[in-house]
Amino acid sequence: QVCSINSRFAKVHILYVGSTPLKSSFRGTIRREDIRATEKDKVEVYKSFRPGDIVLAKVISLGDAQSNYLLSTAENELGVVVARSEAGVQMVPISWCEMQCPQTHTKDFRKVARVQPQFLQT
Repeated sequence: QVCSINSRFAKVHILYVGSTPLKSSFRGTIRREDIRATEKDKVEVYKSFRPGDIVLAKVISLGDAQSNYLLSTAENELGVVVARSEAGVQMVPISWCEMQCPQTHTKDFRKVARVQPQFLQT
């Protein structure tokens, strides 16, 4: 779950490993260059994630003392899986880079995950 973002990275809490819930959350960081596989220099963090988003990511390294785990969403299957709009409604993906609120029909940029069927159980 994304906690905070800035222009260089997103700070996250790791809540699950696979389908196993963790007893306590671990901190992680998704760096700007680890968000997408292509056009890494054009990625903008605020167009990929927002605080509160649930993200499917891969651990790429243990990181350092401040950031703990380094995570990546640089695959089509990885990215935002659950996002809430400003109205508090769960948003629906409409493309690989946008989600829409079904109530207000406002669109927001996100790095949308193409979720594989095995990850769809809630």
